[in-house]
Amino acid sequence: MTADSADDLTVGVLGLHSSKETKAILNAVEALGYDTEWLRRENISVSIEDGDVTVDPDIDVVANRLLLSTSTHPADDIGLARLFDNLYPMLNRPAPVTTAMHKFATATALADADLPVPDALLALSSDRLNSDRERFGEQAVYKTAIGTHGGGAWVVDLAEPVNPRVGDRQAFLQRFVEREGRTRDTRVYIVGDEHVGSMYRYAPEGEWRTNVSFGGDVEDATDDLPTEAIETARRAAEVIGLDYAGVDLIETDGEWQILEINPTAGFRGLFKATGRSPAPYIAALAIERGGGSVDQDQVAELAETLDDSKPACMPRQPSLEPNEPGVIGYIEEVVVSGTRGSRMVMAKSDTGATRTSIDSHLATDIGSGPIKDIITVRSGSLKQGRSRPVVDIVVGVGGTQHTVTASVEDRSHMDFPLLLGRDILEHYHVDVTRRADSPEDRLEE
Repeated sequence: MTADSADDLTVGVLGLHSSKETKAILNAVEALGYDTEWLRRENISVSIEDGDVTVDPDIDVVANRLLLSTSTHPADDIGLARLFDNLYPMLNRPAPVTTAMHKFATATALADADLPVPDALLALSSDRLNSDRERFGEQAVYKTAIGTHGGGAWVVDLAEPVNPRVGDRQAFLQRFVEREGRTRDTRVYIVGDEHVGSMYRYAPEGEWRTNVSFGGDVEDATDDLPTEAIETARRAAEVIGLDYAGVDLIETDGEWQILEINPTAGFRGLFKATGRSPAPYIAALAIERGGGSVDQDQVAELAETLDDSKPACMPRQPSLEPNEPGVIGYIEEVVVSGTRGSRMVMAKSDTGATRTSIDSHLATDIGSGPIKDIITVRSGSLKQGRSRPVVDIVVGVGGTQHTVTASVEDRSHMDFPLLLGRDILEHYHVDVTRRADSPEDRLEE
């Protein structure tokens, strides 16, 4: 399906979430003089009648911005992307995006193409994963194969074994690349064959992850980055098959190694560092892919502004009531996971607690993430707070996984080894009459 003429071209952006990046791309397309459609749940319909396929809204080319790594139903989203891919030219087609979503699948594809990646090991059994862990030295990066914004990643001490799964996610070991001084990596943003911009990302004090979502600092690296690094990033996007991507690199022993490739990398960090937005470049590539043309000088001028305001094509929200949050009991059976395993435990809901709290013995048992910080917790009638370490854990409630930074304390004298704070409860309604530890509730289930 193509437009009758270049002037009639309509660019659709497939994004089921209200992300600022999707808004910025749509606004850039409109600024370049073309029609837009935001493909969302509110407006997508596809009809097959007498062998004819009709899609509403009517479009000519698609830019894919589906966030598969955070989706609760990624197979459905992949199927939706494939539907559009079968009918229209598409940027970031579903097959490459699916590869990029799985960090180990990405690493194997890159290594097979002779591109530099850190040593890594994925194994489906605990015995196999741990039998080779000493090859990484005393420490390694332990990652879930699917994750975003730095969630599901730890630096672990390899003196203790690790688990091949964290919650319902497959996990793997990767060599920990140390740098002298402050931890830093580099994100290179590639659109088509063009290097849009690059930034150095610095980890905050006491943290090894450089993600902006963890409070990392950014610095413009666009003109400072050597050609070798840019070409490595460009080649990585090409090997995976992505039309646009944020490629994360780290320099070690004079070589630029590829850490990850993000098909839905955010724009705000890059714009803060470089004063350049990728959105107009993605918009221009979509227009050209659909048969239209753009003024490259206008694209560069638009890139000097990050317009992520509400686009004119924003579909009207349905008048139906929004989906109600799920219900969680006062006492709930949950699965808590760390680097060495998972345990099913009874947890108490406490809407007065800011963060989740885990018993120190349980934290050790599951292999919670390394201590990230020491915080002061005030409770009850205490005039002075108590200092407690905080660690990353994964808590599974029903079929939903929550990665939270929990405080650690000795709860052995308490009834429940895990207390659920507002960092988890904000996603639910709490029913104080429901207790998973009561015989009645167990019979009903």
